[in-house]
Amino acid sequence: MEADVQAAPPPADALLRAVPGAGGARPLRAVDYRPPWWLRNGHLQTMLGSSPWRQRRGRRALAALGTVSSVHVVDGGDGVRLQGVYSRLPGVAPRGLALLLHGWEGSADSSYMCLTAAQLLQRGFATFRLNFRDHGDSHHLNEALFHSNRIGEVVQAAGDIARRFSPGPRAPLVVAGYSLGGNFALRLALRAPAAGLALTRVAAVCPVLDPARTMTHMEQGWPVYLHHFERRWRRSLLRKRALFPRTHDFDDRVLRLGMRELTRWLVQRHTEFASLDAYFDGYSIAGERLAALPVPAEILMASDDPVIPLDGFRALALPPQVHLEIAGSGGHCGFLLGAGMDGFAEAWVASRLAPQPALQ
Repeated sequence: MEADVQAAPPPADALLRAVPGAGGARPLRAVDYRPPWWLRNGHLQTMLGSSPWRQRRGRRALAALGTVSSVHVVDGGDGVRLQGVYSRLPGVAPRGLALLLHGWEGSADSSYMCLTAAQLLQRGFATFRLNFRDHGDSHHLNEALFHSNRIGEVVQAAGDIARRFSPGPRAPLVVAGYSLGGNFALRLALRAPAAGLALTRVAAVCPVLDPARTMTHMEQGWPVYLHHFERRWRRSLLRKRALFPRTHDFDDRVLRLGMRELTRWLVQRHTEFASLDAYFDGYSIAGERLAALPVPAEILMASDDPVIPLDGFRALALPPQVHLEIAGSGGHCGFLLGAGMDGFAEAWVASRLAPQPALQ
């Protein structure tokens, strides 16, 4: 259901206090997101959402809670090692564990990851912010390159994280993801029963549904987004080449390829897929692919997202336990509440995944 944007937004602190755990209110809904007039632009939301001010807000939110964090390497199966950050509040026995998944070329330290962790920590959950392969400071852990069909290692890692960090056998395990991380979170939920992973609930913010259509959408849209991802991916590939020069001996001509051709190069040289279309289809969750999702799930999308096409969400076939909400604005994983850089999406995720009263 698409939400209406109303003219008089509530103060940011009042909206955040409405989250369950900060007064016992109902879970937040997309209709509750009413940004100030100057933030009702999807491009502005998207750019400010990944700005340095927002990064500082994420770090400060965790620091203000006195969060205790530690870096861990977890088992992705078949020798794969993934890295992440486990966080808890000192002197507090966690009542659950939340696994958080970032977007492509983001990391465990992305602003939305830190802010979501802070929201969940306040509600009594410990958190584990997982870096995908070749994200954050983890390029050295695996020789082969990251690609978006490496769902198996994320499922394996989730199992290892649950075994090592769950506060108890009956404690809820929840997962949240943003953008590509939202895609991974929903695919993880599809595979959870077969993997013996007892997920309680999943939340996805602006998840990639149809990768092929997303690529075309970015190519036809404002070029700043395509250039942003190209620039960050090239930087990642350069780092990988420096670490494993014998395996990754590609020259600079490869790095000058545009997004579509660079992805085609990746598919041909570093995956088992026969074509770019087959690769995109491999991690698509569009159409009826979520119809058999066995885990209760919440999906939040913005109608003005400039990166992910909106029409794919309206065409989703979803089971009764999966709920889709479309906000009238928010950009791509922005959903900013005001100049303070707090985010509605992080509060929404926490209200859906951890609905009990917050710690006082």
